[in-house]
Amino acid sequence: MGVEGIAAARRLLVALDFDGTVAPLVDDPSTSRATPDAAAAIARLRALPATWVAFVSGRPLDALVQLTESGPDALLVGSHGVEVSIRGELAPVELNDDERARMARLEAALTELVTAVPRARLETKPVGYGVHTRLVTDTERVPPLQQAAREAADMVGGFTTRLGKDVIEFSVRDVTKGDGVRMLRELLAAEEGGPVAVLYAGDDVTDEDAFAVLGAGDLGVKVGAGETRATERVADVEAFAGLLHRLASAREASVAHH
Repeated sequence: MGVEGIAAARRLLVALDFDGTVAPLVDDPSTSRATPDAAAAIARLRALPATWVAFVSGRPLDALVQLTESGPDALLVGSHGVEVSIRGELAPVELNDDERARMARLEAALTELVTAVPRARLETKPVGYGVHTRLVTDTERVPPLQQAAREAADMVGGFTTRLGKDVIEFSVRDVTKGDGVRMLRELLAAEEGGPVAVLYAGDDVTDEDAFAVLGAGDLGVKVGAGETRATERVADVEAFAGLLHRLASAREASVAHH
């Protein structure tokens, strides 16, 4: 199933990772934005009938809303599938007392570890933490920091660990991007009264969970290098923007034909 093939699907969900997929990786995460070329292709797709664009990210949902400059009809999955916003309706994330207590213990341990490594950063998420090392100049300190963070999480117990690009993340809820994609597909299929094909694209290790839930009528696109379950690959953000425009052109032609 290539780009032209999936463009002909009766109903199509285009689910996209953000950083490294439609937006270049940058040193200051708050400045990240989709490239103008990718944004233009996304706008073309959103204008078409029975076509939806969703963002699926490891970022917390509030940050994702700002970065994607999403409107009220947005489909967003944040924190690797933990947070889901459907057209402004937020699926609640409610931690129990035990989860909150474990989060507090891990936060204390990780804060101490991150503070000791210059330019390392601790990100707080609704159900966990991310230890970011992109800006650490003494790269020899990164593996020991990540190992110590793993040991801290193991000591507290009950955390799922994910290693991504320049980040190691710990979640008190075992939810993945694949769960988020599955939820979006099921919701749209129920609303529309029929099956929905999915194109999913991402660049990181955590995107493999989303590729894993795709079926024969879907398409996975890996952006950049690395092992992957995706069936298509493009070199970088710019090349992926080109693929999105190809998809938009093919879908515009398919819609016009029908």
